[in-house]
Amino acid sequence: MFTCHLPWWRSSATCKLWQSGRFLPSVWERCQPPSRKGINMTAGQGQQVSTQEKQVLEDLEMPLARRETETLFQEQPQTGNEYLEDALLRSYLKTHLPPKVLEEVNQDLERFGNRLLTKIKPLGWECELNPPVFRQYDAWGQRVDHIATCSAWRRMKEIAAEEGLIAEAYERRYSNWSRLHQAVKLYLFSSSSGGFSCPVAMTDGAAKVIESLGIPGSLKNAFDHLTSRDPKKFWTSGQWMTERRGGSDVANSTETVARKQPDGTYRLYGFKWFTSAADSDVTLTLARVADAEGQVKQGSSGLSLFFLKVRDEEGKLNGIQVQRLKDKLGTRQMATAELWLDGAKAELISAEGRGVASISSMLNITRIHNVICAVASMRRMISLSREYARRRVAFGKLLKDHPLHMQTIARMEVQTRGAFLLLMEIVRLLGLVETNMASEQDQLLLRLLIPVAKLYTGKQASAVVIEAMESFGGQGYMEDTGLPVIVRDVLVLSIWEGTTNILSLDVLRSLTKSQGQVMAVFFSTVQKKLELASSTAKLEPAVKQTRDAISSLAQFMQAAGSKGAATMELAARDFSYTLARIYAGALLIEHAARPGASSTDISAARRWCNQELCPVATELGNSSYEAEEALADSALVYEGSPACGSRL
Repeated sequence: MFTCHLPWWRSSATCKLWQSGRFLPSVWERCQPPSRKGINMTAGQGQQVSTQEKQVLEDLEMPLARRETETLFQEQPQTGNEYLEDALLRSYLKTHLPPKVLEEVNQDLERFGNRLLTKIKPLGWECELNPPVFRQYDAWGQRVDHIATCSAWRRMKEIAAEEGLIAEAYERRYSNWSRLHQAVKLYLFSSSSGGFSCPVAMTDGAAKVIESLGIPGSLKNAFDHLTSRDPKKFWTSGQWMTERRGGSDVANSTETVARKQPDGTYRLYGFKWFTSAADSDVTLTLARVADAEGQVKQGSSGLSLFFLKVRDEEGKLNGIQVQRLKDKLGTRQMATAELWLDGAKAELISAEGRGVASISSMLNITRIHNVICAVASMRRMISLSREYARRRVAFGKLLKDHPLHMQTIARMEVQTRGAFLLLMEIVRLLGLVETNMASEQDQLLLRLLIPVAKLYTGKQASAVVIEAMESFGGQGYMEDTGLPVIVRDVLVLSIWEGTTNILSLDVLRSLTKSQGQVMAVFFSTVQKKLELASSTAKLEPAVKQTRDAISSLAQFMQAAGSKGAATMELAARDFSYTLARIYAGALLIEHAARPGASSTDISAARRWCNQELCPVATELGNSSYEAEEALADSALVYEGSPACGSRL
C-alpha cells in the first residue's frame, strides 16, 4: 500500500475516508506522489508552462525506486544579468536620466551585470569560503601581526578600481548624475562582492572627507590613490572610531591620545576595539591632542581627526599591533580587528577639536552605503525566491502557482520597491549637493532623509531577507546554498553606522538644528509629489491615505510640541518610521503617476499605502509617550530581575 505523506492540515481521518470509498477524487489525486497529472496547467486558467518548467515536471515522473537512490531533487535557482532583470531600476533610470547619460550608463551597467554574473560572483563565494587568517608570530617567535586574505579578496580590490566604484562619484563625468551612477553600480555589486562593499564604503567616506577639506596638498596623493581606477595605485581606507567602551558615543568613549612631534606630525597611543577592513592601506581615526602638560580635553570638543598610513615605507606596520580578529556573526569575509596604536605616525587633518564635525560628511556617505547594501540584499533574495518558485514543486503545483506563496513574495517586493526609491532619492539629492546645484530645501531634505533611510531600510532588510529565506523551506537553512550568508551579513545593517535608536535621535537633531524648517520642506515636497498623481484615478486611494497620514503627522507635531523634549525622544523611533513610510509612499506614487507607468507600479504604490503610514500618531493616541508609560516600560523589562529592587 502506497504511503500518503500528508501536510499538517490533513489528519489521518482523511485517509480513512479514502479507504472507505467516501473520498472526493480531487483529494485523492492530491494524496498521489507528485506527477504531471497533478499539476494544474489548464488553459482555462491562462497558465503557460515554460520548457524548463515542463522538464521539472517530467523529471518527477522518474520511477520512485530510482529517485530514492539519488541525491535530493531540488533545482538550484538561477538568475541572469541582475541589471537586465531589475525592472524597477531600469524604469527609474529611463525616467530620470538625460537621454545621452542614460545611453552611456545603460551600456555600462549591462556590461557590468554580465561581469558580475560570470566573473565577480564566483570570487564573492570564494571570499566566503576563505575568510582572513591572523598570524601573530612567525616560526621563530618574531611578532609579525600578519592578516592573510585570500586571492579572491585581493582581486575584488582590483575590480573595485577597474570599475571605478569610488572614482565614478568624484570624476563627475555625468555632473549631478555621477553619484547616482556610482550608487547603482554599488547596488548591483553588493550581493556579489564577498563583503568587499564594506571597505569600498569606508574608502568612499575617506575620499569625501578629504574632498570636503578642500583636498589639502598633504592629502592630494592620498585622494588620488583612493579615487584611482588603476588597480596598482588604488588604496582602500579603514575607519577606526570605535574604542573599548564601544558604541556610537565617540565623544565620551574615545581614549586615544595624540602627541605632537617636533616635525609637526603626531604619534597616536590607544586601543581601537573594532576596526573593519583592517587590511586597508590607510585610515581615518579620532584622537585627543595632548597639551604640553600631557593633558587632554574631554567631550566632543576634545576630538580631532587624523589620517595615517597603516604601513610605513618599508612595509612594516606603522606603530600598530594587531591583538586579534573579531569573531563575528556575519561579514566573515572581511578582517575586523582589535588594534593597539603604540606611537602610530599620523597627520592631523581637521582643526584641533573639530574631529566630530569633520567626520559628518563621511558618516553621510557610509550610511548611504549601508542603505545600498540593505536594498541590494532584499533585491537579491527576492530574485532568488521568485526563480525558485518557478522550479520547486510542492503539493502537485509549482510554488508560483500557489497564491499564498505569491502573495508573500509580492509583499516583500513592495517593501523592496519602497526602499529602492528612497535610496535613489537620497543619492539624487547628494549628486545635486556635490555639484552645487542643490537648493537650501534640497540640502535640508538630504540631512533628514539619510538617517531616516538608513534606520528604516536596515530593519526592512532583516525582515525581508529572513522571510525570503523561509520561502526556500529547509533548503534556505542549508549553509552551502549561500542563503544563510546573506542572512548573517544583512543583520549587521541595523547596527553599523548607528543603531535604529541612535539614528532616530539624529533625526530629531536635524529638526532642532533647522529650527523646524526641515519639516516644512518635508511636507511641501510630499505634497508636490502627490499632486503629480491627481489625474490618475487608480492612485486616488493611495493619495488619500498619504494625505491623511500627513495631516495626522502635522497634528502629532503640534501636540508633541506642547509636551516637551521628553515626549519627542520617546516618540523618536515611531516618528522616524512615519517619515520613512510617508516619503517612500510619495515616491512610489510619483513613480506610478509617470507616463508609461505599469500596472505593477500602481499596485506597489497602493499596497505600500495600505499599511499604517503614521504610527507615531497612533501611539500618541495610545498615550505611549507619557511619563507614566516610560516608567511602565522599565517595570515590564525588569520585573523579576535583581535590578527591580534598585532605582531604575
